[in-house]
Amino acid sequence: MVDTKVTLSGWELDNPVIPASGTFGYGKEFAELYDINCLGSFSFKGTTLNPRFGNETPRIAEIASGMINSVGLQNPGVEHVIAHELPEMKEFFHKKVIANVSGFSVEEYVKTASLLDKEDAVGLIEVNISCPNVHGGGMSFGTDPKAAAEVTKAVKKVCAKPVYVKLTPNVTDITEIAVACEEAGADGLCLINTLLGMRIDLKKKAPILANTMGGMSGPAIFPLALRMVWQVYNKVHIPIIGMGGVTTAEDVIEMLLAGATAVQVGAANLIDPFACKKIVDNLPAVMEKYGISSLKEIIGGAHR
Repeated sequence: MVDTKVTLSGWELDNPVIPASGTFGYGKEFAELYDINCLGSFSFKGTTLNPRFGNETPRIAEIASGMINSVGLQNPGVEHVIAHELPEMKEFFHKKVIANVSGFSVEEYVKTASLLDKEDAVGLIEVNISCPNVHGGGMSFGTDPKAAAEVTKAVKKVCAKPVYVKLTPNVTDITEIAVACEEAGADGLCLINTLLGMRIDLKKKAPILANTMGGMSGPAIFPLALRMVWQVYNKVHIPIIGMGGVTTAEDVIEMLLAGATAVQVGAANLIDPFACKKIVDNLPAVMEKYGISSLKEIIGGAHR
């Protein structure tokens, strides 16, 4: 028997497979297809203080090995999530979830995070300072070490639960941001969010996305995400949740060997709603194939 359990800041997960925020909603639609309790956890839809309609359409553009999205943090707002989504979620998911939080000011991050921190269903707070699809928030905090540290420190002051900061790859040196967040008190890091990209409609001779640019995700970015997890692992002493193009159980093993403790799966869920279940089901066999008895023992293993 292999051991697929991993631990994030004292929170033990049955396995490291976590659907990424924005690709799994609040789990309801997926729970109609399979028992999502097989997952380690999931990160629910990015939540802001106030409701957001999101960006204008078109919001999605296809690429050869993935997609570009510019949804723009569409969500019903934190009060609605607490009053409706979290209670409904308890009916079909019996583990704690990850609350993904975004904002347009430090005060918004603090208020939203403090409200979600009080919820029993929430296992940790994921502070998204890396969304490339909104103006004046998200990634604008994640590209400057001082701003990233300011948000981290402020959210940590109001949260009793672990605070993980989600980092953008759209920077010269992601390790600089990672270290700044760790020094500001972050309990862990999540990386990477999407890469900024665009497509042009040849018939219209204009950008496909209404927002012109959006976040590129999917298998095409996996090697880049793996490289950044590797680099950050060398610089910090806190857990990393790795993401970016993960589609198979083999990808999960690679991420852990590079330094991740757990892994989020994003775009794959939009192509195949059973993607995460398949990864969880295949993980034990892949571990046995490569002589791995415990996932905890291989975290950062490629560095040794």
